[in-house]
Amino acid sequence: MARKWVSIGSFRLEEEEKKAIESVLLSGRISEWKRTREFERKWADYIGTRYAVAVNSGTSALIVSLLALKHDERFPKMKDGAKIITTPVTFIATVNSIILAGYEPVFVDIDRTTFGMDPAHVGELLSSADPDEFGAILPVHLMGYPVDVEALDAIAKKHGLVLIEDSAQAHGTYLTNGGRAGSFGTISAFSFYIAHNIQVGEMGAVNTSDEKLAGAMRMLKAHGRLCSCPVCVRREGKCPYADKPIEPRFTHSLVGYNFKTMDLQAALALCQLKRADTIVETRQRNVRYLNEHLSRFESLFHLPRFSEDVSYLAYPLVVRKDSSLDRETVTNLLEREGVETRPMFGCLPTQQPVFSHLADAYRGRLPSAEFIGRNAFYIGCHQYLTEEDLAHIVAVFERLFS
Repeated sequence: MARKWVSIGSFRLEEEEKKAIESVLLSGRISEWKRTREFERKWADYIGTRYAVAVNSGTSALIVSLLALKHDERFPKMKDGAKIITTPVTFIATVNSIILAGYEPVFVDIDRTTFGMDPAHVGELLSSADPDEFGAILPVHLMGYPVDVEALDAIAKKHGLVLIEDSAQAHGTYLTNGGRAGSFGTISAFSFYIAHNIQVGEMGAVNTSDEKLAGAMRMLKAHGRLCSCPVCVRREGKCPYADKPIEPRFTHSLVGYNFKTMDLQAALALCQLKRADTIVETRQRNVRYLNEHLSRFESLFHLPRFSEDVSYLAYPLVVRKDSSLDRETVTNLLEREGVETRPMFGCLPTQQPVFSHLADAYRGRLPSAEFIGRNAFYIGCHQYLTEEDLAHIVAVFERLFS
């Protein structure tokens, strides 16, 4: 008999998705077209912004966000080499994007409960540094937990900085102001990677209510070409450049990238967006179940804080400091018993080899990030888990840790 295995995530191709993919294939055009534009409209509505620009990944979403701000004279501090304040505990794409866009990441410590940037540390940093060296604050809503963006926005406004939300892991999470994650910052970035709550394989989106930034991001994701209409109206004879001696599709005013997506991914995303609320509710129900049944192990692990405002990416656990356990032992035992695990992202400047050149400068300054980087891990809470799966997780914990 096959060994029981409870995965971190899963994906199932429902009948609706199959028909949507077939429709795209039969249309004769699988690159960006009608379904991409439809998804952009509906995703903007869902998040609560005026615009959404689809790209090929969450990393691309961050890069075009940062570059669009650099090309906009309204944001003079967003110049080459400007410092971007961000979190040390996140998937590495956040910081890679900052560097690839020509900025310098600066890290502040996190809140151990929500794993997100602590606004108090941002305020302390800016009060002891030259604010003119900084361009933006870039928090991450990690594991679906919302960062206090209102507090961060107040700090940003005080020092003339831009607030950019990395909402890659927070599809449907609500902020304290009642809006969704990604609706508050000047720009927000999303990922629809296969492990996320709305999953299409590879795709991303940038949300904003700023028309000029949305247009710049459409240009940047398509080789910097002049053509930036949300929907091409050339076939209808309505191209705004029709009477001008240029061809906008082959005239380039910015140095850009090829970050375009495909209608296949957009078609999948549209299907899942219809079920977004159900996906969030199911994941919340699973987190509530696990919290109730694993509460007896709170002397060993910090369990995730439950909230109906959180769209849970996974079920994060932190091995307590006063526990006799260590994370590697715990995760090895769980996987031996058929419960898949992932370590939480390490503290980037002190625990990731690629940034080892920053380790001495940050060692001892990020105690919470280093603690989480050493001791946090997560298991699945996704919408495809069955009652049998959840019961198996509980039984394994009881067998191993009672």
